Amino acid sequence: MLFPTATFALFFLIVLPLSWLTMPWPHRWRPFILVASYVFYAWWDWRFVFLLAGCTLWNQVLAVRIWRAGAQSQKRALLVLALAGNLAVLGYFKYYDFFVTSGSSVASLVGVEMPLEVKSIVLPVGISFYTFMAISYVVDAYRGAFEPTTLERFAVYLSFFPHLVAGPIVRPSELIPQFDRPRDPRRVDTSRAFYLIATGLFKKVVIANYLASSIVDEVFAAPGQHSSLEILIAVYAYAVQIYADFSGYTDIAIGIALLLGFSFPQNFDSPYAATSVQDFWRRWHMTLSRWLRDYVYIPLGGNRGRRPILTYRNLLLTMLIGGLWHGAAWTFVVWGGLHGAALVGERLWGERRGASARAPTGWTRWRARILTFHFVCLAWIFFRSDSFGSAWEMLGGLFTGWGEASPLVTSGVLLAIAVGIGSQYLPARIPRLVMARFSRLPVLGQATVLALALMLTSAMGPEGVAPFIYFQF
Repeated sequence: MLFPTATFALFFLIVLPLSWLTMPWPHRWRPFILVASYVFYAWWDWRFVFLLAGCTLWNQVLAVRIWRAGAQSQKRALLVLALAGNLAVLGYFKYYDFFVTSGSSVASLVGVEMPLEVKSIVLPVGISFYTFMAISYVVDAYRGAFEPTTLERFAVYLSFFPHLVAGPIVRPSELIPQFDRPRDPRRVDTSRAFYLIATGLFKKVVIANYLASSIVDEVFAAPGQHSSLEILIAVYAYAVQIYADFSGYTDIAIGIALLLGFSFPQNFDSPYAATSVQDFWRRWHMTLSRWLRDYVYIPLGGNRGRRPILTYRNLLLTMLIGGLWHGAAWTFVVWGGLHGAALVGERLWGERRGASARAPTGWTRWRARILTFHFVCLAWIFFRSDSFGSAWEMLGGLFTGWGEASPLVTSGVLLAIAVGIGSQYLPARIPRLVMARFSRLPVLGQATVLALALMLTSAMGPEGVAPFIYFQF
């Protein structure tokens, strides 16, 4: 079930009032929202509801046993079992075909035939997101950071439909305690919720879908048939598309959760205004960045090693894992490796400069932003390309086709790119001012403004709604 559809609108119009009606009685609200979330997930493919339920039972049982275990060795053994189960499910559905194909390619080089065959397994929507949330739950229980809750509460946490299929990745301590707090619908920040939903829809339906259909999909499908200018603009367009698509989704998710009375963490903070790759990852998919830091980078040793090379290794491994999390292809691994290498390079540069580093001026900050943005765009080529051959063709095409006709580079495409990037440099006070003025309107005025915004978004967007990019991860 996609957010920007009439089906979801009808679903939410039913769920929202019933959620608030049952909320004063948590023992009624929790079963209701659990059923609603499972209906939401089953709308795509009802069979995978059983996978979600199985993941819930597996992690709840083991988290409770980990918490109650006395000996540290027993806790560690149970944690390994829990992680093995989660990673086995994720590995089968997401990476089986990838590993078989890769293994067969390596085996053929030495004249060995692999006994396994590609199965073309259907990837369950959202499996990467709810698996990572389940891992957070059992690891936090192992660390003593969060006491396991009841099965019912954990089931709601894992399946809560606003975040279920594409995040943000919400920690147990961030959401589960909210289930039992008293809620007052009069205290809901509806201005922020409607602002997030309206801007999220605009980003997805107008900006992301328009750029995808106007230039990105066509150029990346056949780079050799396009000019250097079209390839360059398509790379910029994809940078804006993936930002508008994914941040648009999470804006809608956060806004929907707010209307239901729940707070999610922020997931994007103007990433293309970053002054370094490290700064980019503090702003891009922030809940994943923090997850990788706390559950991969720090357990690997973080920056606590006696030798700097251990820190560099941990950074590189973390980003390689982050790249592979995004998709079962070597292009994603290369994308993660590029970011990992950049983070290592920035750390080396900072250590060499040390105390002699000068305070950044206005020009040096802009130079850093431009360099960071273009590095990120370079890495996006591998992220978006279907194969290494396509990626190399894109890179080669940037230098060999100047002066050719470029009919796909239209004023509309350039405007959409400018809006997507320029909006990230708006002062933070402008959205706050818009929300404040919206909140002072009477109810009828708010409804009119919201209806006009939705009508404008629908009129400006291409026909139909493409699935969100991160649904495939």
